[in-house]
Amino acid sequence: MKNIKSLVSLPLLLWVVLNPVSAIAAVYAGTVLDAKTRKPLENAFVTLGTTVVRTDFKGKFIINGSGDKLGIRAYGHTRVDAPLSRDSAPIILAPFIPKAIYLSFYGIGDKSLRHAALDVIQRTEVNALVIDLKGDRGGVSFKSSIPLATQIGAQKITTIKDVSGLVTELHAKGLYVIGRIVVFKDNPLASAHPELALKTKGGVTWKDREGLSWPDPFSTTVWNYNIDLAVEAARAGFDEIQFDYVRFPDSPEPVYSKPNTEENRVGAISGFLGEARKRLIPYNVFLAADIFGYVAWNTDDTHIGQKLQNLSEVLDYLCFMLYPSGFKFGIPGYLNPVQHPREIVLLSLEKAQQRSSLPAIRFRPWLQAFRDYAFDRRWFKNDQIRAQIEASDHFGSDGWMLWNPHNLYGDGLRSK
Repeated sequence: MKNIKSLVSLPLLLWVVLNPVSAIAAVYAGTVLDAKTRKPLENAFVTLGTTVVRTDFKGKFIINGSGDKLGIRAYGHTRVDAPLSRDSAPIILAPFIPKAIYLSFYGIGDKSLRHAALDVIQRTEVNALVIDLKGDRGGVSFKSSIPLATQIGAQKITTIKDVSGLVTELHAKGLYVIGRIVVFKDNPLASAHPELALKTKGGVTWKDREGLSWPDPFSTTVWNYNIDLAVEAARAGFDEIQFDYVRFPDSPEPVYSKPNTEENRVGAISGFLGEARKRLIPYNVFLAADIFGYVAWNTDDTHIGQKLQNLSEVLDYLCFMLYPSGFKFGIPGYLNPVQHPREIVLLSLEKAQQRSSLPAIRFRPWLQAFRDYAFDRRWFKNDQIRAQIEASDHFGSDGWMLWNPHNLYGDGLRSK
């Protein structure tokens, strides 16, 4: 695959005709076209500083703001930065569908695992990489300038020496790079600041099944810490910020700073994501979140604050975790999900689309590439993984992502 970085600078990636309407007022007009079809791209995002507008059905936009460049992106396409100029500058936005594998907090730092993943990418259809920037244990994998990250001990171990250099290296290989940030499951933050931690009814710090503490999802201090990390990642060049554990614990035990009602839970999760979206505007980066599989089916918030309609309003991509092992109650017509991986993925995506009226390109599912833990302990290998991929492809989603906690991949993937 060609170098994404170099493609962005060529006239073969996005046709944006930039015409300054008034240099003094910093107003710019332009047109955005698709590289493959040469047709206008409707609803593409155009950003200038903290201002963002969408293109009309003719692909046209007018934007008034301050900044030194325009950022342009669209669903199912790459993103580009275009210099401000009085001259017409034909640039194209190329279609791009990420097909990703995941490297964990330690996986990205382990030479053998990283090289093995890159070898899989070189040999197969994979063209994207999801990297832990803040992992399941709350550690921040790169050298952050945020004082709180150091103060709470989240920087005791860093597995990425030069995050900007890493992104540059991966872009040079033609990869779409996604930064995963685990949000409300954060033991270092909750332990270092018990005033932010969830409590039991007895007033002591609550811990989940893994013995880990969680900070309060209502806390704006917690919000800002995670958004600050996301901004650092965006500045480092990540194409997409993906929040995980952006939810309430799936337990009735914790006591929160506000009443534990559906309205409050949904407000907290949507509020956090909305604030993140606002803060990330200047960086022309895609925003995604990992979502419980049953959220595609449930009309309530699944008691964790994730409600389909609200999420669709603040995210670019909805990343349902459609692991068959996670559907412990099955879905209508399929009570043993691990026997029907294709149906679980396809029917869940179709249900989410039916309920949200979103185009298929707004979804990108996580697929199971690990051993079953809920039913018969079967291994998910070539046939099971391929069935999930083909279901996602048939649906027309914005690609897919494979999850393996051991960072081992290769089964079920097509060769280049």
